[in-house]
Amino acid sequence: MTTDLSVFSETSFVVGEEMQGDANVREALLDRAMGEGRRRKSSEKLRCGRLPSAGLAFVARDDSERVIGSVRLWDVSCGARPMLLLGPLAVEPSCAGQGIGTALMQHAIARAADMDHGAIILVGDASYYARFGFSADKTSGVMMPGPVERNRLLGCELKQGSLDGASGLLIPRGRRAGRRQSYTTAERPIVEGRLVQVA
Repeated sequence: MTTDLSVFSETSFVVGEEMQGDANVREALLDRAMGEGRRRKSSEKLRCGRLPSAGLAFVARDDSERVIGSVRLWDVSCGARPMLLLGPLAVEPSCAGQGIGTALMQHAIARAADMDHGAIILVGDASYYARFGFSADKTSGVMMPGPVERNRLLGCELKQGSLDGASGLLIPRGRRAGRRQSYTTAERPIVEGRLVQVA
């Protein structure tokens, strides 16, 4: 399942799988978009020392191949229930408000559903993520490994009932990061779009 995004603009972009060579530019992008405090967030405790869920790390590139957006999903569990943690979602600040975050979200959710995952959890603003099917309706029993505002702990079911009765502490269950990380070596553009230059 793929999603096409068409927006009137001057510069095109594509969303595809993250590659090994993207690591440094992705981290620099996250620092610019989110600040150094991003490493102190509760979600980071679930990502630290782990690799993203296989096939679920994506970047957006502009027409010069520059990375201008990133989203990753991580394997976690709540009790014995497997699920995904989404984040961080980040867009180059100079490109904000141009549909890149929406394209990344739509693509990540569609790919996770195609891969037969049941649910996605994230920490974020409900006013933004509701458009993608996220809410706090079924996350009241879910706990993060650190402080979090309850109304920002959101879930989205990819399979009906996947979050019914979810209760307990989220723990990481993904692949551990090592010195050598395996990434896709070739990208196939999935989502195409257009960017509007912002003064």
